[in-house]
Amino acid sequence: MAGNVYSVGQISGYIKNMFEQDYLLKRISVSGEVSNCKYHTSGHIYFTLKDEKASMAAIMFAGNRRNLNFTLRDGQKVVVDGQITVYERDGRYQIYARSIRPDGMGELYRQYLLLKQELEERGLFSPEYKQPIPAYARRVGIVTAPTGSAIRDIMQISHRRNPYVQLILYPALVQGAGAAASIVRGIETLDRLGVDCIIIGRGGGSIEDLWAFNEEIVAQAIFDCRTPIISAVGHETDYTIADFVSDLRAPTPSAAAELAVFDNEQFRSALTDMHRRMCLVLQNQIDTQKNRLAYGEAQLKLLHPRARLTEYARQIRELEEKLRQSVDRKLESERNRLMLYSERLGGLSPLNKLGKGYVYATDQNGHPVVGVGQLTAGDRLKLRLADGSADVLVDQVEASQSAIEKKE
Repeated sequence: MAGNVYSVGQISGYIKNMFEQDYLLKRISVSGEVSNCKYHTSGHIYFTLKDEKASMAAIMFAGNRRNLNFTLRDGQKVVVDGQITVYERDGRYQIYARSIRPDGMGELYRQYLLLKQELEERGLFSPEYKQPIPAYARRVGIVTAPTGSAIRDIMQISHRRNPYVQLILYPALVQGAGAAASIVRGIETLDRLGVDCIIIGRGGGSIEDLWAFNEEIVAQAIFDCRTPIISAVGHETDYTIADFVSDLRAPTPSAAAELAVFDNEQFRSALTDMHRRMCLVLQNQIDTQKNRLAYGEAQLKLLHPRARLTEYARQIRELEEKLRQSVDRKLESERNRLMLYSERLGGLSPLNKLGKGYVYATDQNGHPVVGVGQLTAGDRLKLRLADGSADVLVDQVEASQSAIEKKE
């Protein structure tokens, strides 16, 4: 007959109490290889510590990270100092790390470093071989597992950014035996299809889980591919050989979709803005050409013979007017001078004198008689008066005393 019956929680609590009472487990150092390492946003580090016989969960809380002076990565051989206890909810034991120190490196990580160095020396990582990712891809090929989180994230981001971009999935193995060959076939198939770019990747995992992307055949396939490739393997802290060979590395599959699929709304907005600016530039050019045409028409009118004749006629009219005004002024001036001379001559005219009682005498030949010395008795003279003339006969000539004296 069975004894007492205990709940699962009671058993987990009992085992945890046993662990906590064991002095050895309170302060213990455990060596092993790091696997499945994850840096949480809270600051905690979660990883698995393993060797060839077993593995255990490990966690380093954010408060203890000040004791960690290097970046923890998969494949590293480390010594963890801490306490081993039981996590009651899951009923499993784990080590809470107070400090971690390097202790050599794991075999897989060593292989990774050796292959990375070899491929780098062969030039597979050289920037000059990197192809630009097309800015407006219409067909994007994807090499990943058909049921993983990677394809779901890529499809979701792609549909949100641009539902018109075609996604072509090659369902590949991304973990385990045959995964590397499957990835190579996917790359070669999509390259032959002529897609605009290719995304290769998967979700996060341990170094063993991601090892297919560290195989040399995958690296060579990426390097030989004519289509630009974006690698999106694991989380942001995970680096594989595929990341270094690819034309562009994305920290996550979601980020790869952001890089490969252009935003349709931004594209439309950019096109609208470009159309507006082009219309503005064209309108400015049209206005400029209109102004040039108007200027040319004005110049043509000025250079037309009719325009020149009209201009010459205008100039002739102006000259005529100036000449008329000049003649009028000259005539007026001469008229004034004539009047002045006329007045002066009027004052000197004999006729003028005649009007005052004087007479003008001439001999028979019309010569003026200015003195009695020209006369003798019996000469005939013609006298001109103010209102007529008269013929007279000289009866007697008598010189004045002054004339006689002058003659003597």
